[in-house]
Amino acid sequence: MTGSARFQKGIRRWAASAAAMALALAGPAGADGLSVIGFDDAVHHWQLKRGSDYPRHDESDVRAIADNLLLMQRNHGGWVQNRDPLQVMSAGDVKQLLAEKGETQGSFDNRNVFTQIEYLMGAFVLTGEQQYREAATRGLDYLLRNQFETCGGWPHSVPAQAAYQSRLTVADEVFSGPLTLLRRISEARAPFDAFDAETRATAKAALARGEDCLLRLQVRQGDTLTGWAGQYDPMTLAPMGGRTFELTAIVSQETVAILDYLMSIESPSPEVIASVAGAAEWLRAVQIEGWRLETVPLQSEQAYRYHNAKFDRQLVADPGARPLWARFYDIADNTPVLANRDGMRVERFDQIDPERRTGYSWYGNWASTLLDRDFPAWRCRVLGTTSEGAPCT
Repeated sequence: MTGSARFQKGIRRWAASAAAMALALAGPAGADGLSVIGFDDAVHHWQLKRGSDYPRHDESDVRAIADNLLLMQRNHGGWVQNRDPLQVMSAGDVKQLLAEKGETQGSFDNRNVFTQIEYLMGAFVLTGEQQYREAATRGLDYLLRNQFETCGGWPHSVPAQAAYQSRLTVADEVFSGPLTLLRRISEARAPFDAFDAETRATAKAALARGEDCLLRLQVRQGDTLTGWAGQYDPMTLAPMGGRTFELTAIVSQETVAILDYLMSIESPSPEVIASVAGAAEWLRAVQIEGWRLETVPLQSEQAYRYHNAKFDRQLVADPGARPLWARFYDIADNTPVLANRDGMRVERFDQIDPERRTGYSWYGNWASTLLDRDFPAWRCRVLGTTSEGAPCT
């Protein structure tokens, strides 16, 4: 499995990591370890630039991994993105990380901050080391401190180093990841039952602001609910784009992540039920049939600024292919939105530069499991009927 495929699978599995953590907490420290699924995206990006040929701690070495998180945590309580917490640190690595402690930069991008908080609390319960709970508390304070007051989401990075980093961000679970964390804290689910009642109450209030904001951000086409954009203006809440090639659009992959979160709510409100049903129907309506995404090997490796590739990608007509989803869809007419680094939209996949075709996920099977299994199960649990209106058995 390629690194990209591994972290994409990890994204879908993260929502279920509570069960894995609960099993780990049943044993002594270091016996089974804690789930490190949440770090897959960060590790993927770290290794894209630096390769994977370096020593790493075993997943069972909870203290070593938690100590790395302490080392990487900055004085403001947060972390920068895309570091590997399983890396065996050299003396030079330690010196550099200690020197960076006072820097102001932090990020919620690529499933950052909420994953470190979860792991540190698990490490505290396993080991009894107070320093891990204290670090998790500082991380939670950082997350709460950076929640927008206008609408309860989070920015990409703080302080912003590019215009898109200051926007309210849905992409890469910047929104749904913290909400999952806050819900688990507010409900005192393990390992967050180790937080006190005041912390749980604060998390519950932040969760309410976040969920209200999430429902307000869902894109409407007339009276029809669809999915979510990748980013928004934090003041006007207008959908916006991200990097130059990420144009303003509805984002299918992040919509799936949000639905995973909303469907995890045990007793959803009528507003949440309508939101889930609308987004699921939209995902079904925009699925692309009769095409598959094919990886084509190249004779020589191509070196790009941010990655190297020994392959290209192309869309191939295939009547028997599984449904595909474009990453981005036009807010007005639901056509796939494709673009290059120059910010210019193109009509076809083969018009995207090879660097962006191989360095970005423009198409994927992101909604397959949700539509085939998870949404029907949720519908039966919440509404008691199938999509055809028949009673669930």
